[in-house]
Amino acid sequence: MTDWNPKDLATLDSGDEVEVSSRRRDGSLRPYVTIWGVRLGNDFYIRSAYGAGSGWYRRALAADSGSIRGSGATVDVTYETLDASDDLHADIDAAYRAKFRAYADDIVNTVVGPDAAHVTLRVTPAR
Repeated sequence: MTDWNPKDLATLDSGDEVEVSSRRRDGSLRPYVTIWGVRLGNDFYIRSAYGAGSGWYRRALAADSGSIRGSGATVDVTYETLDASDDLHADIDAAYRAKFRAYADDIVNTVVGPDAAHVTLRVTPAR
């Protein structure tokens, strides 16, 4: 795993939304999709609000690599799944609740809780 440049990590986390893309077999990037992401310590996490069937999520899993951009930063990344029983999920939930507290609970609840744990990806800078 490669460590984040602290400026890039802070920049990506500074806005509500990030855009993610996955790589095609030929190395080109697919169109970006806007989602929410959160920083937890020195890591960045994204979750699929619409479950494992979401197109961007399926493509990120299949490709394992892509790009993330937000608030002026663009970084080539890898996507890593987490075990649903990983102890980090409660902390990731708390990070989402804190960052998006201005939004209605029914919206935030799409990216927190046991169902969201199954569709969590750790985003790391590409090696």
